[in-house]
Amino acid sequence: MEPKILKLIKKEEVAEGTMAFHFEKPAGFDFKAGQWNTWTLINPAETDAEGNSRDFSNIFAPHEAEIGFTTRMRDTAFKRILKNMEAGAEISMDGPFGSFILHSDASKPAVFLSGGIGITPFYSMVKDAANKKLQHQISLFYSNRRPEDAAFLDQLELLQQENPNYKFIGTMTEMAKSQKPWSGETGYITKEMVQKYVPDLQAPIYYMAGPPTMVTAMRKMLNDAGVNDDNIRSEEFSGY
Repeated sequence: MEPKILKLIKKEEVAEGTMAFHFEKPAGFDFKAGQWNTWTLINPAETDAEGNSRDFSNIFAPHEAEIGFTTRMRDTAFKRILKNMEAGAEISMDGPFGSFILHSDASKPAVFLSGGIGITPFYSMVKDAANKKLQHQISLFYSNRRPEDAAFLDQLELLQQENPNYKFIGTMTEMAKSQKPWSGETGYITKEMVQKYVPDLQAPIYYMAGPPTMVTAMRKMLNDAGVNDDNIRSEEFSGY
């Protein structure tokens, strides 16, 4: 598959220190919600040891008119150039790649366990499920330090109005440092929190995405609860 050259439509801050980049969608470009692409800068003015390419999950669903990604903005050459890109600037995209997609058997519930920037594949997946009116029972747990750090928080909550089979459970671990109100869960995602919304822990297929430490902790929590590894799928986001 040949990489495609795409033009930037717009960029926006979607949480403190986190930006979303919207690009024109190539004609005939097809992908599955949850997949990722490799994005490469074209003749960048600067580079560093981390290189000119990154792998990012698509934040848009297949039915949407744009494609793009969301990332935490660190002080690297790649991120500096991204941050300064203007509408119309070009970037190379290869893909889609990956099998982190919703299972086809709607009789099995799906539980999404996400932390921080790990929300990106799930944002695509829940929009896709709403658009296709899928019958899967979906529970999305989304952990952040504060509401200020949580990308797409409002949109993820509102999607419950479009899809009666979808439940959003946000949780914040450092509300003492927040300036925003929060009436949802607090603390880290635990077995007890999951069981509050998913009474039968053995029934679902679990999907986990977030920092490696979180993914490891979630897998241990599920294994300790008797969940078979065959029913756990994961993606790790580190150093982005």
